[in-house]
Amino acid sequence: MLNPVIPSSAPPSGRSASELLDDLVAAFPGESVSVGELIDQLDLRAHGVLLLVLALPMCIPNVPGISTIFGVLMLAPALQMVFGSRRLVLPKRVREWRVDCVALRRTLKVATPTLKRIEYLIKPRFSGLTRFPATILVGLQTLLMAIVLILPIPFANWPPGMTVAMTALALLQRDGVLMLLTIPAAIASVASVYFGARVGIAVIDNLFEWLQGLIPALN
Repeated sequence: MLNPVIPSSAPPSGRSASELLDDLVAAFPGESVSVGELIDQLDLRAHGVLLLVLALPMCIPNVPGISTIFGVLMLAPALQMVFGSRRLVLPKRVREWRVDCVALRRTLKVATPTLKRIEYLIKPRFSGLTRFPATILVGLQTLLMAIVLILPIPFANWPPGMTVAMTALALLQRDGVLMLLTIPAAIASVASVYFGARVGIAVIDNLFEWLQGLIPALN
């Protein structure tokens, strides 16, 4: 039986999330690192820190298509929260995937200053909402956000990215109030998919009609 999730992803000795990210950057000064090495470095904090690392690039302009990759990587911590896994376990093939440390450091350096400005608002309160069994619902919500990120919908990655980042910070700092705020954020993320899909379909329909009108004109 899987061990229940405990708030072990909270930083030891009250350390902030930004300090943990700084440690993570310092721990891997090379050009790349395997996903397995990254997870081993995070240890019991893997759920919260990994979600934060994966979510932050979604909150800033980035390479198109990266949201799909990061969304797939989010599935593992989301599912393991649902099933009550205490440690983050990944298939061997996934552990061997390489992460570009240069890109990782660049992203974290862009996002960390903003994080430092707001994290004074995040503190331990109603921490039961960040513990098992509440983390089952947290995992289901994160799973939904990961699926939204995987979908190839334009301009729809920012809301779910922010939602997952909020979830990660809530887990790391045991902040139940922030965890509650992720619920309306998740609703907004689903709404963004709906409207994004409608805009995409409308653009395709207009393009198709334009092409249909262009063909007789050419004849």
